[in-house]
Amino acid sequence: MPSKVFEAVQDLLPAIRERAIAAEQARRVPAESIAELTAAGVFRMLQPKRYAGAEGDPCDFYEVIKAIAAADGSTGWVSSVVGVHPWQLGLFPDAAQKEVWGDDPDTLVSSSYAPMGKLTPVDGGYELTGRWSFSSGCDHCQWVLLGALVVGPEGKPVDFLTVLIPRRDYTIADVWDVMGLCATGSNDIVIEKAFVPSHRGLSFNDVSALKCPGQEVNGSALYKLPFGTIFSNTITAPIIGMAQGAYDSHVETMRERVRVSYGGQKVAQDPFAHVRVARAASDIDAAWLQLIGNTREEMRYTEAGEEIPKELRLRARRDQVRGTERAVESVDLLFKNSGGRSLKSGNPIERAWRDAHAGSVHAANDTERWLAMYGKGAFGLEIEDAMI
Repeated sequence: MPSKVFEAVQDLLPAIRERAIAAEQARRVPAESIAELTAAGVFRMLQPKRYAGAEGDPCDFYEVIKAIAAADGSTGWVSSVVGVHPWQLGLFPDAAQKEVWGDDPDTLVSSSYAPMGKLTPVDGGYELTGRWSFSSGCDHCQWVLLGALVVGPEGKPVDFLTVLIPRRDYTIADVWDVMGLCATGSNDIVIEKAFVPSHRGLSFNDVSALKCPGQEVNGSALYKLPFGTIFSNTITAPIIGMAQGAYDSHVETMRERVRVSYGGQKVAQDPFAHVRVARAASDIDAAWLQLIGNTREEMRYTEAGEEIPKELRLRARRDQVRGTERAVESVDLLFKNSGGRSLKSGNPIERAWRDAHAGSVHAANDTERWLAMYGKGAFGLEIEDAMI
Protein backbone atom coordinates (compact mmCIF):
# COMPACT_ATOMS: atom_id res chain seq x y z
CA MET A 1 0.00 0.00 0.00
CA PRO A 2 1.44 3.43 -0.93
CA SER A 3 2.41 5.62 2.01
CA LYS A 4 0.57 8.87 2.74
CA VAL A 5 3.67 10.78 1.70
CA PHE A 6 3.78 8.93 -1.62
CA GLU A 7 0.16 9.84 -2.28
CA ALA A 8 0.79 13.49 -1.35
CA VAL A 9 3.82 13.67 -3.64
CA GLN A 10 1.81 12.52 -6.67
CA ASP A 11 0.04 15.88 -6.72
CA LEU A 12 3.38 17.71 -6.76
CA LEU A 13 5.00 15.85 -9.66
CA PRO A 14 3.50 17.82 -12.59
CA ALA A 15 4.82 21.12 -11.19
CA ILE A 16 8.22 19.57 -10.38
CA ARG A 17 8.39 18.30 -13.96
CA GLU A 18 7.47 21.72 -15.37
CA ARG A 19 10.15 23.46 -13.27
CA ALA A 20 12.95 21.14 -14.40
CA ILE A 21 14.44 23.29 -17.15
CA ALA A 22 14.30 26.50 -15.12
CA ALA A 23 15.84 24.64 -12.20
CA GLU A 24 18.77 23.58 -14.37
CA GLN A 25 19.29 27.16 -15.47
CA ALA A 26 19.20 28.36 -11.85
CA ARG A 27 21.53 25.47 -10.85
CA ARG A 28 19.41 24.61 -7.81
CA VAL A 29 16.07 23.07 -6.94
CA PRO A 30 13.43 25.83 -6.67
CA ALA A 31 12.54 26.93 -3.15
CA GLU A 32 8.87 26.26 -3.88
CA SER A 33 9.63 22.61 -4.64
CA ILE A 34 11.52 22.21 -1.36
CA ALA A 35 8.64 23.89 0.51
CA GLU A 36 6.08 21.59 -1.11
CA LEU A 37 8.10 18.45 -0.44
CA THR A 38 8.63 19.56 3.17
CA ALA A 39 4.89 20.08 3.62
CA ALA A 40 4.24 16.64 2.10
CA GLY A 41 6.47 15.07 4.77
CA VAL A 42 9.26 13.80 2.52
CA PHE A 43 12.08 15.05 4.75
CA ARG A 44 10.55 13.63 7.93
CA MET A 45 10.09 10.07 6.65
CA LEU A 46 13.26 8.77 8.36
CA GLN A 47 13.23 11.29 11.23
CA PRO A 48 12.74 10.06 14.82
CA LYS A 49 9.20 10.24 16.20
CA ARG A 50 10.64 12.04 19.22
CA TYR A 51 11.15 15.03 16.93
CA ALA A 52 7.86 14.85 14.98
CA GLY A 53 9.22 12.44 12.38
CA ALA A 54 7.51 9.44 10.82
CA GLU A 55 10.35 7.04 11.76
CA GLY A 56 9.10 5.04 8.79
CA ASP A 57 10.09 2.19 6.53
CA PRO A 58 13.11 3.09 4.36
CA CYS A 59 11.48 1.27 1.44
CA ASP A 60 8.60 3.75 1.58
CA PHE A 61 11.17 6.54 1.46
CA TYR A 62 12.87 5.04 -1.57
CA GLU A 63 9.49 4.68 -3.34
CA VAL A 64 8.87 8.39 -2.86
CA ILE A 65 12.35 9.29 -4.08
CA LYS A 66 11.96 7.12 -7.18
CA ALA A 67 8.73 8.93 -8.07
CA ILE A 68 10.25 12.40 -7.60
CA ALA A 69 13.37 11.52 -9.61
CA ALA A 70 11.20 10.17 -12.44
CA ALA A 71 9.74 13.67 -12.73
CA ASP A 72 13.07 15.48 -12.33
CA GLY A 73 16.43 13.89 -11.56
CA SER A 74 17.91 16.82 -9.66
CA THR A 75 14.89 17.27 -7.41
CA GLY A 76 14.87 13.52 -6.73
CA TRP A 77 18.58 13.55 -5.92
CA VAL A 78 18.32 16.44 -3.46
CA SER A 79 15.20 14.95 -1.87
CA SER A 80 17.07 11.68 -1.39
CA VAL A 81 20.34 12.90 0.09
CA VAL A 82 18.76 15.61 2.25
CA GLY A 83 15.97 13.20 3.20
CA VAL A 84 18.35 10.52 4.52
CA HIS A 85 20.18 12.89 6.86
CA PRO A 86 17.49 12.76 9.57
CA TRP A 87 18.21 9.03 9.77
CA GLN A 88 21.90 9.66 10.40
CA LEU A 89 21.23 12.54 12.76
CA GLY A 90 19.16 10.05 14.75
CA LEU A 91 22.44 8.21 15.44
CA PHE A 92 24.07 11.28 17.04
CA PRO A 93 23.88 12.06 20.76
CA ASP A 94 20.48 13.46 21.67
CA ALA A 95 21.97 16.87 22.44
CA ALA A 96 22.86 17.24 18.75
CA GLN A 97 19.39 16.16 17.64
CA LYS A 98 17.81 18.70 19.98
CA GLU A 99 19.98 21.50 18.60
CA VAL A 100 18.74 20.83 15.07
CA TRP A 101 15.09 19.91 15.63
CA GLY A 102 14.26 21.30 19.07
CA ASP A 103 12.73 24.52 17.75
CA ASP A 104 11.84 23.43 14.22
CA PRO A 105 11.43 19.76 13.20
CA ASP A 106 11.47 20.84 9.54
CA THR A 107 15.09 22.01 9.76
CA LEU A 108 17.08 20.52 6.86
CA VAL A 109 20.67 19.24 6.77
CA SER A 110 23.02 18.79 3.81
CA SER A 111 26.32 16.86 3.75
CA SER A 112 29.74 16.22 2.32
CA TYR A 113 31.25 13.06 3.78
CA ALA A 114 34.74 12.95 2.28
CA PRO A 115 37.18 13.64 5.15
CA MET A 116 38.42 16.94 3.76
CA GLY A 117 38.48 18.70 7.12
CA LYS A 118 41.02 18.74 9.93
CA LEU A 119 39.76 18.38 13.51
CA THR A 120 42.12 19.49 16.26
CA PRO A 121 41.13 18.50 19.82
CA VAL A 122 40.46 21.47 22.13
CA ASP A 123 38.66 21.82 25.47
CA GLY A 124 35.10 20.54 25.10
CA GLY A 125 35.44 19.40 21.51
CA TYR A 126 37.38 20.24 18.36
CA GLU A 127 38.50 23.05 16.12
CA LEU A 128 37.56 22.45 12.47
CA THR A 129 39.04 23.84 9.26
CA GLY A 130 38.53 22.66 5.69
CA ARG A 131 36.73 22.83 2.36
CA TRP A 132 34.26 20.22 1.17
CA SER A 133 32.68 19.71 -2.27
CA PHE A 134 29.39 18.28 -3.56
CA SER A 135 27.03 19.37 -0.75
CA SER A 136 23.77 18.82 -2.64
CA GLY A 137 20.90 21.09 -1.70
CA CYS A 138 23.03 23.08 0.75
CA ASP A 139 21.34 26.40 -0.08
CA HIS A 140 18.09 25.06 1.40
CA CYS A 141 19.69 23.74 4.61
CA GLN A 142 20.52 25.23 7.99
CA TRP A 143 23.08 22.60 9.06
CA VAL A 144 25.63 20.38 7.33
CA LEU A 145 27.19 16.98 8.07
CA LEU A 146 30.89 16.90 7.16
CA GLY A 147 33.61 14.28 7.16
CA ALA A 148 36.79 15.16 9.03
CA LEU A 149 39.88 13.50 10.46
CA VAL A 150 40.86 13.92 14.08
CA VAL A 151 44.55 14.80 14.15
CA GLY A 152 46.61 13.71 17.14
CA PRO A 153 49.59 15.46 18.79
CA GLU A 154 52.00 14.02 16.22
CA GLY A 155 49.92 15.34 13.32
CA LYS A 156 48.64 11.90 12.33
CA PRO A 157 44.94 11.00 11.90
CA VAL A 158 43.57 9.08 14.90
CA ASP A 159 39.83 8.95 14.05
CA PHE A 160 37.32 9.71 11.27
CA LEU A 161 34.26 11.65 12.38
CA THR A 162 31.11 12.99 10.84
CA VAL A 163 30.56 16.41 12.41
CA LEU A 164 27.43 18.53 12.53
CA ILE A 165 27.89 22.24 11.80
CA PRO A 166 25.33 25.10 11.96
CA ARG A 167 24.90 27.55 9.07
CA ARG A 168 26.48 30.41 11.03
CA ASP A 169 29.82 28.58 11.09
CA TYR A 170 30.32 27.98 7.36
CA THR A 171 30.11 29.71 4.02
CA ILE A 172 28.86 28.29 0.74
CA ALA A 173 31.09 28.75 -2.31
CA ASP A 174 28.98 28.85 -5.48
CA VAL A 175 30.98 26.57 -7.80
CA TRP A 176 28.32 24.22 -9.24
CA ASP A 177 28.67 24.37 -13.05
CA VAL A 178 28.24 20.84 -14.45
CA MET A 179 26.68 18.79 -17.27
CA GLY A 180 24.41 16.56 -15.19
CA LEU A 181 22.36 16.92 -12.00
CA CYS A 182 22.68 20.60 -12.83
CA ALA A 183 19.94 21.73 -10.45
CA THR A 184 21.26 20.04 -7.32
CA GLY A 185 23.24 23.09 -6.21
CA SER A 186 26.01 20.81 -4.95
CA ASN A 187 28.30 23.64 -3.93
CA ASP A 188 31.36 23.78 -1.67
CA ILE A 189 31.31 24.25 2.11
CA VAL A 190 34.14 26.36 3.57
CA ILE A 191 35.08 26.52 7.27
CA GLU A 192 37.90 28.33 9.01
CA LYS A 193 38.52 27.45 12.67
CA ALA A 194 34.99 26.63 13.82
CA PHE A 195 34.43 25.17 17.28
CA VAL A 196 32.66 21.78 17.28
CA PRO A 197 31.43 20.56 20.69
CA SER A 198 32.01 16.86 21.33
CA HIS A 199 28.33 15.94 21.11
CA ARG A 200 28.27 17.09 17.49
CA GLY A 201 30.77 14.46 16.39
CA LEU A 202 30.00 10.85 15.42
CA SER A 203 32.78 8.31 14.95
CA PHE A 204 32.50 6.35 11.73
CA ASN A 205 33.85 3.34 13.60
CA ASP A 206 30.69 3.42 15.75
CA VAL A 207 28.51 3.82 12.68
CA SER A 208 30.13 0.82 11.00
CA ALA A 209 29.77 -1.28 14.17
CA LEU A 210 26.06 -0.30 14.41
CA LYS A 211 26.63 1.01 17.94
CA CYS A 212 25.86 4.71 18.09
CA PRO A 213 24.83 6.98 20.99
CA GLY A 214 21.57 7.94 19.31
CA GLN A 215 20.31 4.38 19.54
CA GLU A 216 19.91 4.89 23.28
CA VAL A 217 17.02 7.28 22.63
CA ASN A 218 15.93 6.10 19.18
CA GLY A 219 15.46 2.40 19.72
CA SER A 220 13.52 1.36 16.62
CA ALA A 221 14.85 -1.14 14.10
CA LEU A 222 15.29 1.69 11.58
CA TYR A 223 18.32 3.07 13.44
CA LYS A 224 20.02 -0.32 13.61
CA LEU A 225 20.43 -0.63 9.85
CA PRO A 226 23.90 -0.29 8.25
CA PHE A 227 24.96 3.09 6.90
CA GLY A 228 26.46 1.21 3.94
CA THR A 229 22.99 0.04 2.93
CA ILE A 230 20.77 2.99 3.84
CA PHE A 231 22.97 5.77 2.50
CA SER A 232 24.21 3.89 -0.58
CA ASN A 233 20.63 3.01 -1.58
CA THR A 234 19.86 6.69 -1.16
CA ILE A 235 22.25 7.32 -4.06
CA THR A 236 20.92 4.54 -6.28
CA ALA A 237 17.17 5.03 -5.71
CA PRO A 238 17.00 8.39 -7.55
CA ILE A 239 19.07 7.02 -10.44
CA ILE A 240 16.58 4.18 -10.85
CA GLY A 241 13.88 6.85 -10.73
CA MET A 242 15.61 8.78 -13.52
CA ALA A 243 15.65 5.60 -15.61
CA GLN A 244 11.96 5.00 -14.88
CA GLY A 245 11.14 8.56 -15.92
CA ALA A 246 13.12 8.12 -19.13
CA TYR A 247 11.28 4.85 -19.83
CA ASP A 248 7.84 6.36 -19.26
CA SER A 249 8.62 9.38 -21.45
CA HIS A 250 10.14 7.21 -24.17
CA VAL A 251 7.19 4.83 -24.42
CA GLU A 252 4.67 7.66 -24.48
CA THR A 253 6.57 9.62 -27.14
CA MET A 254 7.40 6.67 -29.37
CA ARG A 255 3.87 5.29 -29.58
CA GLU A 256 3.04 7.71 -32.39
CA ARG A 257 6.47 8.59 -33.75
CA VAL A 258 7.17 7.70 -37.39
CA ARG A 259 10.67 7.02 -38.72
CA VAL A 260 10.79 8.51 -42.20
CA SER A 261 14.13 6.86 -43.01
CA TYR A 262 12.51 3.45 -42.39
CA GLY A 263 9.75 3.96 -44.93
CA GLY A 264 7.31 5.64 -42.58
CA GLN A 265 7.24 2.80 -40.09
CA LYS A 266 5.95 3.64 -36.64
CA VAL A 267 8.51 3.05 -33.88
CA ALA A 268 5.79 1.14 -32.03
CA GLN A 269 5.78 -1.40 -34.87
CA ASP A 270 9.56 -1.89 -34.93
CA PRO A 271 10.52 -5.29 -33.43
CA PHE A 272 14.02 -4.03 -32.59
CA ALA A 273 12.48 -1.17 -30.62
CA HIS A 274 10.37 -3.77 -28.81
CA VAL A 275 13.51 -5.61 -27.73
CA ARG A 276 15.25 -2.45 -26.50
CA VAL A 277 12.23 -1.37 -24.49
CA ALA A 278 11.96 -4.85 -22.98
CA ARG A 279 15.63 -4.89 -22.00
CA ALA A 280 15.39 -1.44 -20.43
CA ALA A 281 12.25 -2.33 -18.49
CA SER A 282 13.79 -5.55 -17.22
CA ASP A 283 16.95 -3.80 -16.01
CA ILE A 284 14.95 -1.11 -14.21
CA ASP A 285 12.75 -3.70 -12.52
CA ALA A 286 15.71 -5.88 -11.53
CA ALA A 287 17.56 -2.92 -10.02
CA TRP A 288 14.53 -1.86 -8.03
CA LEU A 289 13.44 -5.27 -6.79
CA GLN A 290 16.91 -6.08 -5.48
CA LEU A 291 17.29 -2.73 -3.73
CA ILE A 292 13.92 -3.05 -1.99
CA GLY A 293 14.32 -6.77 -1.30
CA ASN A 294 17.69 -6.41 0.42
CA THR A 295 16.51 -3.49 2.53
CA ARG A 296 13.43 -5.39 3.68
CA GLU A 297 15.50 -8.43 4.55
CA GLU A 298 17.88 -6.35 6.65
CA MET A 299 14.87 -4.76 8.37
CA ARG A 300 13.56 -8.20 9.30
CA TYR A 301 16.80 -8.93 11.13
CA THR A 302 16.84 -5.64 13.03
CA GLU A 303 13.16 -5.92 13.93
CA ALA A 304 13.88 -9.36 15.39
CA GLY A 305 16.81 -7.97 17.36
CA GLU A 306 19.26 -10.13 15.40
CA GLU A 307 22.59 -9.30 13.82
CA ILE A 308 22.50 -8.73 10.08
CA PRO A 309 24.73 -11.37 8.41
CA LYS A 310 27.78 -9.97 6.70
CA GLU A 311 26.79 -11.94 3.59
CA LEU A 312 23.57 -9.92 3.38
CA ARG A 313 25.36 -6.62 3.93
CA LEU A 314 27.78 -7.49 1.13
CA ARG A 315 24.92 -8.55 -1.13
CA ALA A 316 23.15 -5.26 -0.49
CA ARG A 317 26.22 -3.33 -1.66
CA ARG A 318 26.71 -5.67 -4.63
CA ASP A 319 23.15 -5.12 -5.79
CA GLN A 320 23.25 -1.40 -5.06
CA VAL A 321 26.15 -0.74 -7.43
CA ARG A 322 24.69 -3.14 -10.00
CA GLY A 323 21.37 -1.30 -9.60
CA THR A 324 23.02 1.95 -10.61
CA GLU A 325 24.78 0.20 -13.48
CA ARG A 326 21.54 -1.37 -14.73
CA ALA A 327 19.67 1.93 -14.49
CA VAL A 328 22.33 3.77 -16.49
CA GLU A 329 22.45 1.01 -19.11
CA SER A 330 18.67 1.18 -19.50
CA VAL A 331 18.81 4.94 -20.05
CA ASP A 332 21.54 4.40 -22.68
CA LEU A 333 19.27 1.95 -24.52
CA LEU A 334 16.33 4.33 -24.45
CA PHE A 335 18.52 7.24 -25.54
CA LYS A 336 19.72 5.23 -28.54
CA ASN A 337 16.21 4.08 -29.42
CA SER A 338 14.93 7.67 -29.31
CA GLY A 339 16.97 8.68 -32.35
CA GLY A 340 18.32 12.14 -33.16
CA ARG A 341 15.48 13.97 -31.42
CA SER A 342 16.81 12.83 -28.08
CA LEU A 343 19.76 15.21 -28.59
CA LYS A 344 17.59 18.31 -28.27
CA SER A 345 18.42 20.24 -25.10
CA GLY A 346 15.66 19.96 -22.52
CA ASN A 347 14.32 16.70 -23.90
CA PRO A 348 13.40 14.44 -20.94
CA ILE A 349 15.49 11.59 -22.35
CA GLU A 350 18.50 13.83 -22.82
CA ARG A 351 18.18 15.20 -19.29
CA ALA A 352 17.74 11.74 -17.76
CA TRP A 353 20.81 10.55 -19.67
CA ARG A 354 22.94 13.38 -18.27
CA ASP A 355 21.55 13.08 -14.75
CA ALA A 356 21.90 9.29 -14.52
CA HIS A 357 25.49 9.39 -15.75
CA ALA A 358 26.30 12.22 -13.33
CA GLY A 359 24.83 10.28 -10.41
CA SER A 360 26.75 7.17 -11.38
CA VAL A 361 30.11 8.78 -10.58
CA HIS A 362 29.24 9.25 -6.89
CA ALA A 363 31.71 7.43 -4.63
CA ALA A 364 28.95 5.05 -3.48
CA ASN A 365 28.78 3.73 -7.06
CA ASP A 366 32.33 2.39 -7.27
CA THR A 367 31.13 -0.75 -9.07
CA GLU A 368 34.32 -2.77 -9.40
CA ARG A 369 35.33 -2.12 -5.79
CA TRP A 370 32.07 -3.50 -4.41
CA LEU A 371 31.80 -6.40 -6.80
CA ALA A 372 35.34 -7.38 -5.82
CA MET A 373 34.41 -7.01 -2.14
CA TYR A 374 31.47 -9.36 -2.62
CA GLY A 375 33.73 -11.82 -4.43
CA LYS A 376 36.22 -11.77 -1.55
CA GLY A 377 33.40 -12.59 0.83
CA ALA A 378 32.15 -15.40 -1.39
CA PHE A 379 35.61 -16.99 -1.24
CA GLY A 380 35.75 -16.65 2.53
CA LEU A 381 38.46 -13.98 2.60
CA GLU A 382 38.55 -11.46 5.45
CA ILE A 383 36.82 -8.15 4.76
CA GLU A 384 37.13 -4.97 6.81
CA ASP A 385 35.36 -1.96 5.34
CA ALA A 386 33.32 0.71 7.08
CA MET A 387 30.90 1.04 4.16
CA ILE A 388 29.46 -2.49 4.30
